Amino acid sequence: MTTYEKNPLPRKELENLIIDRDHHCISIYLPMDKKGKEQNKHLAQARLKKCIRQIREQLLDRQINKKEIADFLQPIEQLVDATGLWRNPSDGLAIFLDREDGLRYYKIPISFEERAYVMGHYYLLPLLPLYHNDGLYYLLELSQDHVKLYEASRYHFKDMHLEDVAPRQLEEAVGFDFEQNNLQFRSGQSAHGATFHGQGAGKEDFKVEMLEYFRMLDKGVQKLISDPKAPLVLSCAQRLYALYAEVNTHNNLHKKYLTGDPEFTKDYKKHQNSWQLVEGYFKKSQFDKMKKFNEFYHTQKTSYELNTIIQAALNGKVDTLFLEKGSDVFGIYNKEDRKVTLNGKHEIFNASLMNLTAIRTFDQGGQVYILSSEEMPVKESPMNAIFRY
Repeated sequence: MTTYEKNPLPRKELENLIIDRDHHCISIYLPMDKKGKEQNKHLAQARLKKCIRQIREQLLDRQINKKEIADFLQPIEQLVDATGLWRNPSDGLAIFLDREDGLRYYKIPISFEERAYVMGHYYLLPLLPLYHNDGLYYLLELSQDHVKLYEASRYHFKDMHLEDVAPRQLEEAVGFDFEQNNLQFRSGQSAHGATFHGQGAGKEDFKVEMLEYFRMLDKGVQKLISDPKAPLVLSCAQRLYALYAEVNTHNNLHKKYLTGDPEFTKDYKKHQNSWQLVEGYFKKSQFDKMKKFNEFYHTQKTSYELNTIIQAALNGKVDTLFLEKGSDVFGIYNKEDRKVTLNGKHEIFNASLMNLTAIRTFDQGGQVYILSSEEMPVKESPMNAIFRY
């Protein structure tokens, strides 16, 4: 059984990374290799070496001597030979280093674009997709002789051990007579060998027994579910979904369900299939925000002007920020006079203003969505925003 953390980078960890550290915060993002063939070629390690060279050059440009750079980068250098790190990969690796807190790194289920960044703050924009369109849901697997309950989210899948608080199969709920009754129902024979003529009655008995079984399961499910508003997804046959719906007391039984035999499906596949089923439910808030942007497009409640959005984010005015995936905006922000100067490319003292805008919005409770260029409300700009006032 694979257990996924609710979020591979808890929000508190991200908040710690948001705090400014010193003049030389190092951020490195890499895709990792999951296939043995690529792992054997050490491609991910080669990418890390390349990023280290880029970081070294950026530090030299800042007039830091080679000995100091070598000492500073040693913790990252040691990761190159950390065999366990590369043999147990996720999709991506995020590495952070500063003088105050030293080295931190996280394996993240996002295949990052390769990036090496040095500034007086961390580059955290690639991590923000971890915190939007995600949410808690539950997956309940049902059959006559198999039951499982999982707590899940986009990056989290955990067995809740329903069998500890509810019967594991129908026989436990209705007694040993179930086997005889079920055999009789399937074969048309009574327990004494006589032909069973009441087919309708047999089906009705089966329904009564299943409803009793599901009532007991429902009580167990309610004991284990921590969020009464989270969607409950069923994995079962169609007739069992209808029966469970009759006795269900959970506030949010998902209308769509998974079919097939869940007992012989691998956990990663259960997680993948169930997330695909509920993803649209959690994306609703994003769609609602995009609709709101379009409604207020010709008012001062929205903007796609970079300077306006950056200033608004720094003043805590941005409610929702839409960013174009793969784009960036560089420049200088003067904290004293709150002046923003845009530049065309990343230079020594130019910071990513898209990163700054996103982090300030996120840190002040706003929503940040990173979208493809086709999804952006106003496609001519890499930043769109809805303002709080």
